[in-house]
Amino acid sequence: MSLTLYDTYQRALRPFEPIHPDHVGLYCCGPTVYDYAHIGNLRTYIFEDLLRRVLEFNGYAVRHVVNITDVGHLVSDADEGEDKMEKGSRRAGESAWAIAERYTGAFQADFRALNLLEPGIWCRATEHIAEQIDFIAELERKGYTYRTADGVYFDTSRQDNYGYLARLDRAGLQAGKRVELGDKQSPTDFALWKFSAPEAQRQMEWDSPWGRGFPGWHIECSAMSAKYLSPWFDIHCGGEDHISVHHSNEIAQTEACHGTRLANFWMHGYFLQLDAAKMSKSSGDFLRLQTLIDRDIDPLAYRYLCLTAHYRRQLNFSWEALDAAQTALTRLREAYWRWPAGGEADADTVERFTAEVNQDLNLPRALAVVWALVKSELPDAVKKATLDSFELVLGLGLASWQPTAAEPIPSEVQSLAEQRQAARAARQWAEADALRAQIVALGFEVEDTADGVRLNPVATAPMI
Repeated sequence: MSLTLYDTYQRALRPFEPIHPDHVGLYCCGPTVYDYAHIGNLRTYIFEDLLRRVLEFNGYAVRHVVNITDVGHLVSDADEGEDKMEKGSRRAGESAWAIAERYTGAFQADFRALNLLEPGIWCRATEHIAEQIDFIAELERKGYTYRTADGVYFDTSRQDNYGYLARLDRAGLQAGKRVELGDKQSPTDFALWKFSAPEAQRQMEWDSPWGRGFPGWHIECSAMSAKYLSPWFDIHCGGEDHISVHHSNEIAQTEACHGTRLANFWMHGYFLQLDAAKMSKSSGDFLRLQTLIDRDIDPLAYRYLCLTAHYRRQLNFSWEALDAAQTALTRLREAYWRWPAGGEADADTVERFTAEVNQDLNLPRALAVVWALVKSELPDAVKKATLDSFELVLGLGLASWQPTAAEPIPSEVQSLAEQRQAARAARQWAEADALRAQIVALGFEVEDTADGVRLNPVATAPMI
C-alpha cells in the first residue's frame, strides 16, 4: 500500500519516495496578510494538513514550512498595481506592520480552529529580506536579470522550458502582448525587486544593491524554502491559482540559481465554488470561518465538508451541504463517545482505510470506510480503537468532544415515564398514551429506542 501522489509538474500520479529516507520536506504557500482568509483559502490549508497527516500516517517525519507574505505581493500577479499590504494599510487606516500582525494572528487562529497541525516553521517575508537580496544577486551574476525604471526583472527568455509547470503557450502570450508592458521585455518576465517610487510614501522598504525598494512576491518562497528545506526538497503545495504564475516563477528562478525545479512533487488544491464562481475577496463572496461560527456551525464541520470532496476536484459550497456535514460529524462524535475504550484496531479495516488515503489522499472513499466501520458488527471497543487510528488523518477532534450537558430530568417526569413503561408492559395502551401526553405537557419529548426510553427537553419547554 505504497503512497501515490499526483504531481502537477509531471501531470501524473507517481509513487512517493522521499529524497532523504529519514524525513520529508514540505513547503506550503501561506497567506498574504492584508485581510482575513476566506473559507476558500482555508480549503487549501485543509488539503495540505491532510497531506502532512497522511505522510505521518505512513511513518515519515515531516519538516513543514509555511510562509507569511507580509510584503511584495502586488494587487496583480502580473507585477501591476500596488503592494497589497500598502493598499490594506490605507483601507484600514493603520500601518502596514499593524495589519500584517493582526491578520497573521487571525489566520493562525483559523488554523487552530480547523485542527490543522502547526507547521514546524512560520517564516515571514519581511524577516528574510537579506536572503532574497542574496538570491537576486546570484541571478544577476548568472545573467538572468535586467533593470528597468521600476525594478529588477527576471529574463524568462533565457529558459526554453519556462512555464512548463503550467504548460504555458509562450508564443501565444508574445503574440498577444500589450503596450502596458512598460519596460518589461516579455509578458512572462517578472519582478525580483521593485524600486520605491520617488513620489510614493512606502512603509515597507529596504536598501539593496539596486536601490531602495522591496522584493517581488515570487522570490520570497524560493529563498525561504531553499533556506529551510534546501534547493531540492520533496513537496511544494499551494492553490490551483498558483500554477500559472507564482509557482512557474518560483521554478524558473530556482532553476536559474540552483539548477533544480525546487521540489520533486508540486501539488495543488482546487477552488471552493459559490454558485459556480470561484470564491475570492474581490468577488464579494467573502465568507470567513467566523461567519460560520456566528451561524452556530462548528469549524470542524467545515473541515468534514472538505473531506467529502477530493482535493483535486472543485467543491461547491452551500449552507445545505454544510448543515449535512455538521449532522454527519455529530453522528460520528456521538457514536465514538458511546463506545467503550480498551479495544484493538481492526487490521482489515485499517488496511482498507490506508489503501484509500494512500491513493492520492482519497478522503471521500476513506470516509466511506469510516461509515462502514460505524455500521459494522465489530465490537464497539474495536470500533473505537480503529477510529482512533483513522483520526491521525481525519483530524476531527473526536476524542476531545463531549456531548452538551443535559438538564437533570425532574423527578415528576421520571415518575411519569416509569408509570408509562409499566402501562406499556401491561399493554394498557390508552393509559400509556395519557401518561405520554402528561410528559409532553411538562416540556419533554419521549423517544422509545432499543436501549430504552429517552427523555429530551423541548427547546421551548416551560420551567418546571
